[in-house]
Amino acid sequence: MRDFVRGAFAAFAMGAAAVSAQAADLPSIKAPPPPPPVIEPFHPFQVRLKVGGVVPLDGTAKIYDAGAVNPVLAALGVPGGSVGIATGLSAGAGSLVPGANTSISSSIVPMLDVAYFLTKNWAIEAICCVTPHHVQGTGVLAGSSLAHTWVFPPSVMLQYHFTNFGAFQPYLGVGVNFTAYWGTRAGNNSWSLGFVPGSTAANLGIPGANASFYSASITPSWGVVGQAGADYMFNDQWGVNVDVKYIMMEPNAHANIIAFVPTAQVLNPVYVPVNASVKINPLVVSAGLTYRFGAGWNVPKLLPF
Repeated sequence: MRDFVRGAFAAFAMGAAAVSAQAADLPSIKAPPPPPPVIEPFHPFQVRLKVGGVVPLDGTAKIYDAGAVNPVLAALGVPGGSVGIATGLSAGAGSLVPGANTSISSSIVPMLDVAYFLTKNWAIEAICCVTPHHVQGTGVLAGSSLAHTWVFPPSVMLQYHFTNFGAFQPYLGVGVNFTAYWGTRAGNNSWSLGFVPGSTAANLGIPGANASFYSASITPSWGVVGQAGADYMFNDQWGVNVDVKYIMMEPNAHANIIAFVPTAQVLNPVYVPVNASVKINPLVVSAGLTYRFGAGWNVPKLLPF
């Protein structure tokens, strides 16, 4: 019996050894390698073509008497022959014309934005458009067309783009604006300029005059720009954009009025130069297409030889 048990154990041990040897001869099965990481191409250049609405939030102005005088008024005893004092419209040269104000029209124009991405988050953008505007008088100047002008307001922005929302990529920006005004021309329309009751002119029976702006100019201005917007990218190159900018734009204007007094021909014509400090401060709302390009532009390439 003892010999039988020993024989059985030996046979079992030999069988196990044979199975192990066969298993060692079988080829090993390795897990497949992980897929390579997906690297989105980085496009450093961006161009946007958009349509924007330029809406002046203020358009108001402070109008100052630039020193209108008339020798006939001086002969009548008006200090310095001041037209402003004689009509009650101002306190003389350099003083404010109370109640004189302006309004500025809105416009819709094509816009071009060009940007360079320093990183995927930080970018520098240049913005440009040309917009036409009409400056009209209100209050004391009601009914007058002060000027028509073209506004060229290029801006340079530093932007931060948020890239952790997938295809939706909002951004914030701040920058500086320089605005030039060209093609400025006076309105040249005739309007009724009323004199203040109780003034020297009114007491002489001269209630007002027929006036017209015959020349106008607007000086360039500098200002700060704030910006918020978002791109929705369909792929790594194409997307759509919405954008809102606020521009601090407060230029100075110079204009000349010529007035004719029907009831006092001896005064005609009366020349009235005025200066204006104009607050425009427009809100620029735009939307359009975004295109990014330039991936690999600075990667060296092997020559084909």
